[in-house]
Amino acid sequence: MVKPTRRPANAFVAAVRKIYNPIGFSKGYNFVLFFIFAGALMGFTLARFQYLDYYGVFCGDTALGECYFYTRGIAEYGLLIHLATILPASFLVVFQFVPAIRHKFILVHRVNGYVILVLSLVSTVGAFMIARNAFGGGLETQLAVGLLGIMFVVCLTLGYINIKRLQLEQHRAWMLRGWFYASSIITLRIILILMAMVISSGWTGEYFAVRQCAQVNYTLGESATRAGYPDCEAFYSGEDPYKQAMVKATMNGDTMTAGAAMGLSFGPSIWLAFVLHAVGIEVYLRLTPFEHDRLRNVSYQRQIEAGMRNPGMAGLTADRLGDAVPWKPTINSAQDAVPLESQQSISEGDETSKQ
Repeated sequence: MVKPTRRPANAFVAAVRKIYNPIGFSKGYNFVLFFIFAGALMGFTLARFQYLDYYGVFCGDTALGECYFYTRGIAEYGLLIHLATILPASFLVVFQFVPAIRHKFILVHRVNGYVILVLSLVSTVGAFMIARNAFGGGLETQLAVGLLGIMFVVCLTLGYINIKRLQLEQHRAWMLRGWFYASSIITLRIILILMAMVISSGWTGEYFAVRQCAQVNYTLGESATRAGYPDCEAFYSGEDPYKQAMVKATMNGDTMTAGAAMGLSFGPSIWLAFVLHAVGIEVYLRLTPFEHDRLRNVSYQRQIEAGMRNPGMAGLTADRLGDAVPWKPTINSAQDAVPLESQQSISEGDETSKQ
């Protein structure tokens, strides 16, 4: 439990401290941000655990026509893999950002981290498998899913490398980036619905999407498809099994037109959501330099204890890889307050003597 060092500003702060201090938060704004973002991820995840009943709930209805692809071929296996791994990973990762668990139950934090890492990597493979047909499978959607998946994996990999090198502040930064990128799927849903409503309103004219007649038939049935999409006769006659039809994109029609509206909106929505989250996490990291510096000093101490060369920059830091000004520790204890240059000289001298 965190013990506050300053008196509360008012009765409200005093009351709220009784909630966030026991779970390890020392500052109210950190708890508020955790409550908003981690709470949104947890709520979103719990609401979608029902989708693990894949054929009964997720594809229990026509699901806007998407399950035409998700009940056959590689897309079926891909989505099953994705749901079965990303949902547990998203649930478990919330606990990784609870300070009390990181500080008091470090073994739980480590084991949970490895489980999340494996589940996340497998889920990304599943996401790649469904990208071709997700919400129409447009090139903008495929590119967005591919980029989001690659950046998610890169962030997790960099976070793993840095924690193995005991570079805690870089581990924190990369893990936050990775899960902020992944959480853009939540913001995506909000933007998606709003955009679908806009294109359905007629304010900007009518929109149409191309869909396979087989998908329309799966969604609406033969009689409705024949009546509403006469171009699909070639599909029914067997002349062209891949025949496509123009579907009006509007939320005010049937299931197929709603699916078309969602499909047209999905690509722009995922790009916009990703940009918002990518910018947002960088703003947050730059507004919390105290935590960054505190963790780097902790890293410095642990790297010295582990006998690593270049303590304070044993991981992937800018002053090691780039031309940033070399970092110096700001530790008050007499033993650990040795200047960085002296520590490097000592380390290099030890290495020389060993050779």
